[in-house]
Amino acid sequence: MEIKSFIKSLTIMHLFLLIGLSIFTLWVFLQINSFNTSTAGQGVFLYMVPVFAMLGYFGSQWIFKKMTSNIKSESRLEEKLKKYQSALHIKYALIEIPAFIGLFAYYNTANALPLVISVCLLAYLAAQRPNKANIINNIPLKAEEKEQIQQS
Repeated sequence: MEIKSFIKSLTIMHLFLLIGLSIFTLWVFLQINSFNTSTAGQGVFLYMVPVFAMLGYFGSQWIFKKMTSNIKSESRLEEKLKKYQSALHIKYALIEIPAFIGLFAYYNTANALPLVISVCLLAYLAAQRPNKANIINNIPLKAEEKEQIQQS
C-alpha cells in the first residue's frame, strides 16, 4: 500500500464528508432562514441534541483511541493503516450523525441551539483532517515505518 495514495484517499473522504455536511447545513439554513431562542413548547427532541452532540464528540474520541490502541505494533504497516482507516470512519460517523440530528431539529423547530451545535460539530470535523503527523502519533509504528510515512 502506498502511503501517499492512502493519505490522499483519507483526505478525499474527509473532504466529501465536510462538503456534504456543509451543503446540507446551508440548505437547511436557507430553508428556515430564521432563528428563535425560545425553548417553550419545543419538545424533548430539542434537549436531546446537546446530549447526542456530547455523546458523538466524546464517543468519537473514546472509540478512536480504543480502536487505535488495539493496533499491534508487530502487525504489518498495511494492516495498521487499514485499522486506522476503520477507526477514522467510525470517528467521523460519530461526529456527523449528531450534526445531522441537530440540523433536523433546527429544520423542525427553527431554534438556533441545534444549528449552533451542528456548526460546532462541523468545525470539529474539519479539524480532524487526516495527515501524516496524526497517523504517526496515533498508530504504534516502528522506526522504519515512521520514516517511511514521513518520506512519502
